[in-house]
Amino acid sequence: MIETYTVHQLTVHIRALFEEDPDLQDVWVAGEISNFKRASSGHLYFTLKDEQSELACVMWRSAAAFLPFEPEHGAAVLAHGYVAVYEARGQYQLYCDTIQPAGVGDLNRQFELLKARLEAEGLFDSARKRPVPAFPRQIGVVTSPTAAAFQDIQNVLRRRYPLAEVILSPTPVQGKDAPPQIVAALDRLNTHTEVDVIILARGGGSLEDLWCFNDEDVVRAVAASRLPVVAGVGHEIDFTLVDFAADQRAPTPSAAAELVTPDGFALRTDIRNLSQKLNTAILTVQGAKRDDLDAATRLLGRFSPLTQVQTARQRVDDLTGRLMRTLGHRLERQRDRLQAQRRALEAANPRALLERGYVVVTRAGDGQRVTSAWDAAEGTSVHIELHDGRLTATVRQRDTDDT
Repeated sequence: MIETYTVHQLTVHIRALFEEDPDLQDVWVAGEISNFKRASSGHLYFTLKDEQSELACVMWRSAAAFLPFEPEHGAAVLAHGYVAVYEARGQYQLYCDTIQPAGVGDLNRQFELLKARLEAEGLFDSARKRPVPAFPRQIGVVTSPTAAAFQDIQNVLRRRYPLAEVILSPTPVQGKDAPPQIVAALDRLNTHTEVDVIILARGGGSLEDLWCFNDEDVVRAVAASRLPVVAGVGHEIDFTLVDFAADQRAPTPSAAAELVTPDGFALRTDIRNLSQKLNTAILTVQGAKRDDLDAATRLLGRFSPLTQVQTARQRVDDLTGRLMRTLGHRLERQRDRLQAQRRALEAANPRALLERGYVVVTRAGDGQRVTSAWDAAEGTSVHIELHDGRLTATVRQRDTDDT
């Protein structure tokens, strides 16, 4: 029985045959562009033709964005991609990932062959790449001193990070004589300077113009540099082998200058912000330490000898007050007793009796007190003590109760 396919089944089968053929999955096709169209989506649709045949081609926007030139009708090109079947129309077409003007195909093949060989040697391994220093003191530049790229680099460095010193190691960056001079320029910076990083730079150009940066000796010199190398060759869509060997790749010379330097404005902003944070932190710590000091001072005050002395002094004052009050009370009582005794003594004082008219009589001869009439015979001289003086008299007559 004869097997019957639907159109879709047959188309899918043919597509599978295309996908299984490795020669159709990595193919270069030479031809002339016709019916070129750029869709609003950014995809490119065109036909490649020669004298006998035509081939439908498509290039997606993601790949078309990296084209180094603008394809146009009638241009002779070399297109690379893979062949597959577009099921909706049942036609095969070339899905392009790159297009080159005719004549550069040989250079591209040389590029791919050398790239594969050096990559196999490990020259492009990410593990061997070194970081670019964050704050370089000296920056070496390998380029032509008259190139616009050098002026662009200087402008960026002056704007972003004027602290860095720029040391130019001049060299041609185009032509067949350029590769050995680029190698020598790199060697000068590595051997005779103390630069922290090297910028290898050149402005944009055609594949031929940039070919010296695909030279094997130049690529090996970049990989062997003792200093980190940043490649800033061509424009963003340009790739050379030094881009893979360098420690970092920048899309342009100006971008390379930005890559090797910090942003001075951002640094100043960071410093201001950090300074404010530092001041705030210092004030916070000072406040906390001041509170701790106050608490420690209060705690120390409770155990301070001065406090104990002041407390003892206050106690002495209290005891002194109590003593003075006690002594006062005692003195008052003694004074009252003294007054009472004085009054009693005064009451018993003979002079008080004398003041009331009584007298004290003593014999003038021996001073004995005369308390009885018999104590003084007639003719005895006596002294009579009055309250305001003394009288002397002679006893002329003695009368007693017995007579």
